[in-house]
Amino acid sequence: MGGPVAKLTNPPLQEQEGEGEKRTVCLYRMFRLLREILCEATSLGLLLSYFSSLVATFTPGKQLRTSVCSWFLLSKQGFSLENLNICPSPLNLKFSSGKLARFADGCAVVQLGDTSVMVTAVSKTKSSVSQFMPLVVDYRQKAAAAGRIPTNYLRRELGTTDKEILTSRVIDRSIRPLFPAGYYYDTQILCNLLAVDGINDPDVLAINGASAALALSDIPWNGPIGAVRVGIVDGKLVINPTRKEMSSSMLNLVVTGGPQSQIVMLEAAADNVLQQDLSHAIKTGLKYTQQIIQGIQQLVKKQGTAKRVVENLFVAPAEIVKYTKELASDELCKVFKDFNHDKISRDEEINKIRLKTEEQLREKFPEAEPYAIMESFSVVSKDVFRNLVLSNCVRCDGRDLTSLRNIHCEVDVFNMLHGSALFQRGQTQVLCTVTFDSLESSVKSDLITTAVSGIKDKNFMLHYEFPPYATNEIGRVTGMNRRELGHGALAEKALKPVVPQDFPFTIRVTSEVLESNGSSSMASVCGGSLALMDAGVPVSSAVAGVAIGLITKTNPMNNKEIEDYRLLTDILGIEDYYGDMDFKMAGTNKGITALQADIKLPGIPLRIVMEAIQQATVAKREILKIMNQTIAKPRPTRKENGPVVETVHVPVSKRTRFVGPGGYNLKKLQAQTGITLSQLDEETYSVFAPTPSAMDEAREFISAICQDDEVLLEFGAVYAATIVEIRDAGVMVKLYPNMTPVLLHNSQLDQRKINHPSALGLQVGQEIKVKYFGRDPSDGRMRLSHKVLQSPVTPVVKTLTDRNSIVMSGTSPQSSSSSS
Repeated sequence: MGGPVAKLTNPPLQEQEGEGEKRTVCLYRMFRLLREILCEATSLGLLLSYFSSLVATFTPGKQLRTSVCSWFLLSKQGFSLENLNICPSPLNLKFSSGKLARFADGCAVVQLGDTSVMVTAVSKTKSSVSQFMPLVVDYRQKAAAAGRIPTNYLRRELGTTDKEILTSRVIDRSIRPLFPAGYYYDTQILCNLLAVDGINDPDVLAINGASAALALSDIPWNGPIGAVRVGIVDGKLVINPTRKEMSSSMLNLVVTGGPQSQIVMLEAAADNVLQQDLSHAIKTGLKYTQQIIQGIQQLVKKQGTAKRVVENLFVAPAEIVKYTKELASDELCKVFKDFNHDKISRDEEINKIRLKTEEQLREKFPEAEPYAIMESFSVVSKDVFRNLVLSNCVRCDGRDLTSLRNIHCEVDVFNMLHGSALFQRGQTQVLCTVTFDSLESSVKSDLITTAVSGIKDKNFMLHYEFPPYATNEIGRVTGMNRRELGHGALAEKALKPVVPQDFPFTIRVTSEVLESNGSSSMASVCGGSLALMDAGVPVSSAVAGVAIGLITKTNPMNNKEIEDYRLLTDILGIEDYYGDMDFKMAGTNKGITALQADIKLPGIPLRIVMEAIQQATVAKREILKIMNQTIAKPRPTRKENGPVVETVHVPVSKRTRFVGPGGYNLKKLQAQTGITLSQLDEETYSVFAPTPSAMDEAREFISAICQDDEVLLEFGAVYAATIVEIRDAGVMVKLYPNMTPVLLHNSQLDQRKINHPSALGLQVGQEIKVKYFGRDPSDGRMRLSHKVLQSPVTPVVKTLTDRNSIVMSGTSPQSSSSSS
C-alpha cells in the first residue's frame, strides 16, 4: 500500500490566495489519518466513506472540498486492485483491474496458470468521419513474455505475425456485434502478453480481457461476453485444454457467448469430428462462457464506470426513412424479384434507383446530412430485401432456401503445374494450384508462436488471393491483407486433416479468386481439395465447404428477441451483405474439419446454430457428390514433371570430400542443378530435385566428386602408401590412386621422436609401408602407422584398386579389396 499512499501525499490542488497555510495544515492532518485507515479499508466503498468523512471534517471551503473529492475519484484505481477468481474447475481464470494502464478508458488483466494478458480499451469522444464502426483490435506477442529475445537483426518485435493477425480477427468478431448501432467513434483494443508459461494459450484470455476492459470502461457496449476453448481428448471434452492436451485433441473450438446464453462467435478446426460431437462441444462451451460473464458482471458492479452519453449515433432519421420507402420500395422490390439479374446487372439497377432517390431526398430535406440520405436508402433497401425472403421464402436469384447454385469442376487445367483445379459455383470462380517443394521450404514459426503453440514448422499451407478484378473493381495490388489471411487460414484448416503428415514434400496450395459473388473461402476449400487429388497427394477424403446465411425478424419492442428467421444455403454476396450471419462449414462425408461463424447480431440462440450445422451438412454432401463426378480419388502417381526425392549414403570418412571445403561442393551442386539437399542422419542426405532431369544431373555431379570413395580395408593389414605431400606435422599419403590423401603423423613415422619428415629423408612420390588400424570413432579419420613395421618380421603388403562406395537412393555401398 506504500505506493498509492505516496502518491496521495502530493495531490494536484491549486493554491488559493489567503488560504495556503490553512490548507497545508488541514491536508497534512487529513493524510496522516488517511495513512492509518488505509490498511483497515477492505473495500473501495469503505475507503470512500472514510475519505468523504475526512474531507468534510478537515477541508475548509466548498471549492477545495470538491477538488479533493474529484481528484480522489479520478485516482481511485490507484487505491483499489479488484481481483476476481472464477474458480469452478476447469476455468480457474483470474481477472484484475485498477493497477495497470489507468489512463485507458478500460483495462483488465486476465490470468490462467502463469499466462497473463493485459487488454486496454480506448474510444474517442469525437465522432469519426467513417461510415462504419472504426474498431481496431491489435493482439501483440511479446518476446519478453516468453523469456526470449527476438532473433531478427534489431532484436526487437517487428511488424505483425500471422498468429497475431488471426487472433486479432477472432477478438474483433467477438466484440464488434455488441457495440450500439451507429456508434462511429474510433475505438482501439490493445492486447499485450505479459507472461506466457507455454502451457495455456493466451488468445482466449485476450477475448475475455477485451470483454472485461470494455465492460469496466465508460465506452458504450452491450456486453460482457465470455470465451472458452473446447477440445476433445481421448473422446472427452476438455475446457481450456493445455498445449500438451491440444497436441492430441481432435477439436480446437473457440466459443464466444453473450448474455442469456447467446452465441456471438465460433471458430473451429477439427479432425473429421462428427456432427453430434461438434454440437455437444458448442453446447458445453456456451455453458462455461456464462460463468465468465457472471464473473465479469460482478467485477463491474464493484469497480465499473457509468457508460458515457454519446453525442450522436449515426442512424438514419425516421422521417427520411419513411419518405424513402414511399419513393423506392416498389422499384427495389421489382429488382429483387427479377431472377434474370446477375451480380453486376442487379448492382447497376440498384445504383440507378439509389442515385434517383437520393436526389429527391436532397430536394425534400435540403438540410439533411449526406450520411443521413445515404443511410436511409441503405435501410430501406435492406428491409425490402429481407422482407421478401422472410415472406416468400424465395431468394433474389430464384432459388429456394436450401438450394445450391450451379457447380462446375475441372482438374488438370495446366499440365505443367503439379496440380490444378478450377471450381465454379454460380458467379464465384476460384483457380487452385498445388506446388511441391522440399521439406526445407516448410513454414518456420517465430520463437513466440513456437513457445505459445508448440508448432515449429508446417509443411502444408494454403494462400488465398483476392484481386480487385474479382468484383469488377480497381485497386492497389499490394501484400496480403487481414481478410485474405483469415480466409486462407480457414481453408487451410479445412484441408489440413486429410493431408498425410508423412508426405515427403512441402505442399503449397494457392487459391486465386477470379470471380466473387459470395463464399469464396469455401470455394477455395473445394478447389483446393480437387487440386490436391489432381496432384496425386494421397488425401484421406475429399473436402467441401459451404456458407449458410441468416435473415431474422426481431421484436420491435425488444431488438434482442428474434421472432422469425430464415437460414439460407450457399449465400450470395448480397445475402451476406444484407444478412445477419455468415456461417462457413467444411468437412468430408464423414465429419467436420473447419467452422467459422461471423454473426452481426449481438447474439443468436443456440438452436439456430444447431439448425445451421444440420443444413450445412446436407449441402456439403451434395457438393461432394458433384465433385466426385470430376475426380473421386487421388491420382495413383504424381505427374512425370513433378519433383523427385532420393537419398544418398555418404560414409563418415568421406563426408569432407562430399561437402567440399567450406561447403563448396554442395553449393556448386545446388547452384548448377537447382536441387535442395538436407542431412537426415550421420551418413544419409536427402536430395530434392524439382524435376527428374535435375535429379539426373545431380546423380552425375555426385558421382564425379565421389569417385575416390574408399574400399574395404582389412584391420591390421599392411598396405603400400604413396607420399603425395610433405607437411610439418607429417606426410599426406594415398593407399590407392583416387583416394583422398590422409595424414600420417610424425609420431607414427618412426620409433624415434622427429619434428619434421625431412629428418627421415622422405620425399614426394616415395612409397612406404603402413599398417591400417581402422578409423577414429569420433571423426572417421583413417589411422595408419609406419613405425610399428620397424621390426624384423616381413609383412605381407597389399595393393588396392579403385572402388566407388557413395550410392544414391539409400542403397548399401559396394566395396572390395584385393591382395598381391
